[in-house]
Amino acid sequence: MKTRGFEVVCGLHKRTSGVMAICLSLLLGAAPSVVRSQEQSDIAPGSALGGIVSSNLNPLQIALLHWYGANRTTSFTVGSSPFGVAFDGANMWIANFNTGKVTKVRANDGFTLGTFTVGGGPTTLAYDGANMWVANSHTNNVTKLRGRDGTVLGTFTVGSGPTGICFDGANMWVTNVQVNTVTKLRASDGKVLGTFTVGGHNAAACAFDGASIWVANNGTANVSKLRASDGALLGTFATGMSPSGVVFDGANIWTSNFGSNNVTKLRASDGTVLGTFSAGLGPNGICFDGSNIWVTNFNSTTVTELLATSGVTLHIFTVGSSPTEAAFDGAHIWVTNFGGMTVSKL
Repeated sequence: MKTRGFEVVCGLHKRTSGVMAICLSLLLGAAPSVVRSQEQSDIAPGSALGGIVSSNLNPLQIALLHWYGANRTTSFTVGSSPFGVAFDGANMWIANFNTGKVTKVRANDGFTLGTFTVGGGPTTLAYDGANMWVANSHTNNVTKLRGRDGTVLGTFTVGSGPTGICFDGANMWVTNVQVNTVTKLRASDGKVLGTFTVGGHNAAACAFDGASIWVANNGTANVSKLRASDGALLGTFATGMSPSGVVFDGANIWTSNFGSNNVTKLRASDGTVLGTFSAGLGPNGICFDGSNIWVTNFNSTTVTELLATSGVTLHIFTVGSSPTEAAFDGAHIWVTNFGGMTVSKL
């Protein structure tokens, strides 16, 4: 029987719920010749070429001539058991769980620009516009790296088992999976501004919707909504079983539900469930590309792409072993393959 991602990460193999963390988002470009051969697969039968403006495709993808199915062959070697991935505007950063290091690769060609030491068991990452922050699940802290060169600018203590991290424009929020809390740190200097109890168990991942922080509670099949200004709990809303990832699409919140092999879509304004949609086995990481939702299926070596407006499955792509997190670079989706030493670029 395959092990849930959070059990590997947090050493919680005797607990019943499992955690994997967030995502940020990313993209790809491609050749016109391939566009010509595959364009019909992404355009509804009978639709005119001009009708593409109302299709499910991100206009940016069209501008970059990336309106066809994802490239399923490109991958790059990073460190052992890559977990989280984040984009800094030019490069991808990957947290290598087993080595306590982060790898920085150039997004356009995958060239390794550097490898930097952080804390123990690094899981997820978040970028603040100048620096990359890393949640270290084994050492109960976060590391702040200067984006330009990977210099360590600080290490800051949070709660027990930090697995998720997200940025609200001024502060970093970290989910502490073993104590059911989130820690808020000022991004400028790492000062802890507060620690807040969430409305569930095993706080696994978080996302910011412009006003509130949403936390996926992996142990209680729900998400909590906290006001970003003061951490007040605004509500807790049901999802599928063992939600491991959460992302905002500009209007709605999506969770990847590891235990029920599906994703839940909730209206961000009030938490109303708008739909539940099938994914693969063990959906863990989740990200948004401006048009579609991408879900990593930890137990089925695949990634599922769903149309954000309706939840319809658009494609299923095979990647590496135990895909964990995903991020969008403005043209491509990047996926960490926890069961090996690679990231896939779609």
